[in-house]
Amino acid sequence: MEETLAKIDSLLDQLAPITLEEMKVIKLMNRIDKKYMIHIDQLPVLLEMAKNDYYVQETGAKRRFLYRSCYYDTHDDKMYNMHCDGKLTRQKIRVREYVYSNLTFLEIKSKNNKGRTSKVRMEVPDTDILHQDEAKNYVCTKSHYLDSEIRPRLKNQFFRVTLVNKGKTERLTIDVNIEFENCLDGTRNGNPKLCIIELKRDGNVPSPFLRYFAKLRIKPKGISKYCYGMMLTDSKLKRNRFKPKLRFIEKLTGAYGLCALTAEPDIQ
Repeated sequence: MEETLAKIDSLLDQLAPITLEEMKVIKLMNRIDKKYMIHIDQLPVLLEMAKNDYYVQETGAKRRFLYRSCYYDTHDDKMYNMHCDGKLTRQKIRVREYVYSNLTFLEIKSKNNKGRTSKVRMEVPDTDILHQDEAKNYVCTKSHYLDSEIRPRLKNQFFRVTLVNKGKTERLTIDVNIEFENCLDGTRNGNPKLCIIELKRDGNVPSPFLRYFAKLRIKPKGISKYCYGMMLTDSKLKRNRFKPKLRFIEKLTGAYGLCALTAEPDIQ
């Protein structure tokens, strides 16, 4: 894995940088998302194709950033089950740590029945939002749930690369080396061969990456990292709706996930 990440870093160094300040014009907080899943060995090919068409986010001389998240759900896993049941209108509540920036945000993502995603967030001191009065009030006013209804359910961590096209009309996130931990019993799992790419556009603007995908015959197919992690760390959950995607991941990477990760836990 380290060798693959080093190759990815080398290719990222060939892209022109863009700062967070420069990216403010393309926040896309109300957007249409399209996801793709590829084997991580395909990523260097895509980055080579992208080097003349995209900027890469750079902060503090880094171009690949460690993210950690803690997802909250109800005691009967309502948010997971709504996704599993195919409900179009749904929410996720998570606390995300931008590790290298030393920033933590409570984020509430909402999806409507037209496929549009919106996100609101507030900065918080840590992931334990149920002991923060301001955060609890934010959950009650901005989400469909009361703070008393939710609990920490799943942690994950991954490395993210963010690309911006030269026209600054789209943003692309690339997540690699994804690991999960069940908050209830500590079960850990992950799939280091899986790469999840999300194309974020405010409408159907032209996208160079769509041309790359077409050339490589890569079709849209995504999975919620929250739902994937829940299934990898809790065998009791229903998953019928996700079985085709799980079979796709198994064919793509050779496994749904890699059970019993041997490294010491690094998800905090």
